[in-house]
Amino acid sequence: MGLKSLIIGTTSLSAAILLATAPAAWAETSFAFGTLSADTQDHVTVFMDADGALSGAADEVNDKTEGRLEQAIEDAGFKGKFGKSIQLYGMAPFTSVTVIGTGDEDLSVRQLRDLGGHVAGASDNDASLSVMIDDLNTDVEVAAAQIAMGYKLGSYSFTKYKTDHKDVDRTVAFHSDDTDEAKSLFDSDLGHVAKGVYFARDMGTEPGKSMYPEKFAQDVRALFRGVANVRVDVLDLDDMERRNMGALIGVGQGSVHDPRLVVVSYTGAARTDAPIALVGKGITFDTGGISLKPNTGQWLMKSDLSGAAAVAGAVYSVAKRGADVNVVGVMAMAENMPASDAIRPGDVLETMSGKTIEVMSTDAEGRLVLSDAVTYVQEEYDPRLLIDIATLTGSAARALGDDYGAVVTRDWELSQHMMHIGKAAGEDVWPLPLNDNHYSAIKSDIADIKSTAGSPGASIGGAVIGTFIDEDRPWVHLDIAGVDWLDKGIPTTPKGHAGWGVRFLDAVVRDLEAEE
Repeated sequence: MGLKSLIIGTTSLSAAILLATAPAAWAETSFAFGTLSADTQDHVTVFMDADGALSGAADEVNDKTEGRLEQAIEDAGFKGKFGKSIQLYGMAPFTSVTVIGTGDEDLSVRQLRDLGGHVAGASDNDASLSVMIDDLNTDVEVAAAQIAMGYKLGSYSFTKYKTDHKDVDRTVAFHSDDTDEAKSLFDSDLGHVAKGVYFARDMGTEPGKSMYPEKFAQDVRALFRGVANVRVDVLDLDDMERRNMGALIGVGQGSVHDPRLVVVSYTGAARTDAPIALVGKGITFDTGGISLKPNTGQWLMKSDLSGAAAVAGAVYSVAKRGADVNVVGVMAMAENMPASDAIRPGDVLETMSGKTIEVMSTDAEGRLVLSDAVTYVQEEYDPRLLIDIATLTGSAARALGDDYGAVVTRDWELSQHMMHIGKAAGEDVWPLPLNDNHYSAIKSDIADIKSTAGSPGASIGGAVIGTFIDEDRPWVHLDIAGVDWLDKGIPTTPKGHAGWGVRFLDAVVRDLEAEE
């Protein structure tokens, strides 16, 4: 799904709505930015804080209704609680007026984006909309752009296979006193993050029948086509065999679709600068292999490529905004299927590093493909920080639910820093332990290590991956098995595939970029 915005500059609000009635080249929501005015509007959204007062543009809208808006709010008992909304009709000259509560606290970037998501949830998606943004209780600059990003994230839908879906051309116009700055920030930065999230959600929602390693590689190539300072390389089976990637090959050998290693490198700084490495698990469908999963919920294993999808989306957002940093994204793609030539429990796989892994369960395949991927990126790129991201274990999901991604690392201070970044980015993480006992537990009687060793599963999985990470290299393992798919939506993430990790990884890169 592409991302487009209409160039309005400093046009009036009425001009923005005029543009909304023109035929669009694509049947999807277009984004526009205009100056504040309550003239000639149709569907309008305004904000109200917890004191119940209508100020700024909201007060002007109320005046246009000759006070009926304020009276309707009072009659409904609406109190302006954060994220709550009320949609009012018969507010002539407006067709509808939606009021969104902003609460009584200073609004952070995360809360502004959540407000945008609440606007999306409360709006009529068949009609163009004007969102009036002023007098918000926030110190964040260019709040309109943050709200627009939240709206974009919250309005995602996957309709590719719905035969009764009707495309509707509409424009959502965000109006503020900093029109030029809002448009610039959204078009040059935040909109790219949103498109990266959309890509990840699309990849994780697509059925396994139509999403396999080579197709994922093709879609990544298409995503980055024309993006400056980016190179995309795809390692096929022959390339992997030459590098002795026995773990990645082993996981994929039961499928009719050969595995792939997709590598996207972005050079935004001096070529001699060590990059940040983002490594994602990309199992396009996970049956469990010979250790077959039960049927219950197995359909969801189409989203077992969530880590790889997040890596692609994050590198896209970094490259499109032209960040002054080098980043390499590595996506280990395979389909885990049972077949006559599939790997078995008890098999021993030789990895690119030369270390061997005894396979205890073929359903613990993510750590296998990542073992070769992290070895590859260390040998080829020598990154200054390595983050791997994977839907790795049910253990992480049981421990942290859908509130937090799990952080496993050898550095407690780094864990805490990741928590701070996640809170600001809107994708929270929480640390789980990793110590010598976990490494001792995975010692094998016949190989260097074994792939599983009981509880605690998330930490054991981290220890397996950690075995292949240089001891002096900063490293973070993200287990997102509990957060990649939501059964109930939140403001910036509708029900379904969350695209979790794009915003988090993008925020990590921003943090390191700011240190330079």
